[in-house]
Amino acid sequence: MGKLLELNNVHSYYGHIHALKGISLYVNEGEIVSLIGSNGAGKSSTLRTISGIIHAREGQVLLDGKNITHIEPHIVVGMGVGHVPEGRGIFPKLTVQENLEMGAFTINDQKLIKERLDLTFELFPRLKERITQFGGTLSGGEQQMLAIGRGLMLNPRILMLDEPSMGLAPVLVDVIFDTIKRLNEQGTTILLVEQNALMALSIAHRGYVLQTGSIVLTDDAAKLKKNEMVQKTYLGID
Repeated sequence: MGKLLELNNVHSYYGHIHALKGISLYVNEGEIVSLIGSNGAGKSSTLRTISGIIHAREGQVLLDGKNITHIEPHIVVGMGVGHVPEGRGIFPKLTVQENLEMGAFTINDQKLIKERLDLTFELFPRLKERITQFGGTLSGGEQQMLAIGRGLMLNPRILMLDEPSMGLAPVLVDVIFDTIKRLNEQGTTILLVEQNALMALSIAHRGYVLQTGSIVLTDDAAKLKKNEMVQKTYLGID
């Protein structure tokens, strides 16, 4: 099981704001790796740097050993990096089917597109029921399913999920996390950013804890759940 994704001493900025301060991490093929930390810790910035939305000023982002640090986002997607951003980012005036097809924008093979649609509807039967509905009329949970489904349309080698449970009712949080686990069991490598640290660490293999743009702790997920600092700061356990 080799390293599929690797960040080496990555520094990223928003203008003069130093968002990532020497981040180094890796994700092995077949893993779920979780990034946990408070708001502003640099979790979303890490995903944006990997996907090319912002470019690192220092350090390297490697995909399967290939340097993708300064590659444009649409090319990074074509190389197999799926990114489901915070806030879902669906197209409200397109139907469920049209939203999903937008996720397959680099695929010309209609048979392959149908296979990916079928997989998405197998994972999220509710989306199939609402195939002709406009994205903006879906509930929050359905929109999150649609965002994940769109991310799967390109059959990504690694799927990056940014706060998939945000704003969802507890019963839907369980559905989303069960789906993430199933995706991983079917072979998709997952990099997960999630405020719900307990849920994230419950399904992850390993985790990294970020604070103000730096990694302060990394370990197996089961050990992080037992770590005193993690329990106090992120799990609400005194």
